[in-house]
Amino acid sequence: MGFLGNIARMVGPRGGLLVGVDLKKDPERLNAAYNDAHGITAAFNLNLLARVNRELDAAFDLDAFTHHAFYNEALGRIEMHLISRGAQRVRIDGERFDFLPGQGIHTESSYKYHIEEFQALAREAGFAPVRVWTDAERLFSVHYFNVPG
Repeated sequence: MGFLGNIARMVGPRGGLLVGVDLKKDPERLNAAYNDAHGITAAFNLNLLARVNRELDAAFDLDAFTHHAFYNEALGRIEMHLISRGAQRVRIDGERFDFLPGQGIHTESSYKYHIEEFQALAREAGFAPVRVWTDAERLFSVHYFNVPG
C-alpha cells in the first residue's frame, strides 16, 4: 500500500493530509544545493557514520569517506552517497564490512515531483487533491488532500 496509502487509511474517510513536496527543478540547481560550498550537506551525510559509530559501536573513519550527491533525473531524485577513499575494513556489531576504493554507501534518496505526479500518487493512495500552494519560483509545493467519504 505504501506510505501515502497507510496515511490515508490512518486518517480515514473525511480525514485530510497537509504535506510539503519538493518540486522538480533545474538539475544544476539541485546538484549545487546538495553539494554546497560550505560542506553543510556533506557534514550531514557523514554524520550518519558518526551515529553508527556511537550507537552501534562501529569504528568508521569519517575522514576515509567523501560525500557525493547527484540528481538522478531518470528516477527524479537526489541520491546521496558516501564514497570510500581507499580500501578499508569496518566492524559493526561483530560483522565485518570491507570497502574498496571508490565503493559507496547509498545513504539517502530525496525525491522531487511535478505537482501532477505527486497528486497522481496521492490519488492512487485514496486521497483527493483539494488545494496546492507553491512559492513564487515554483520550487516547493504544499498540498492539501482529503479522503472522500
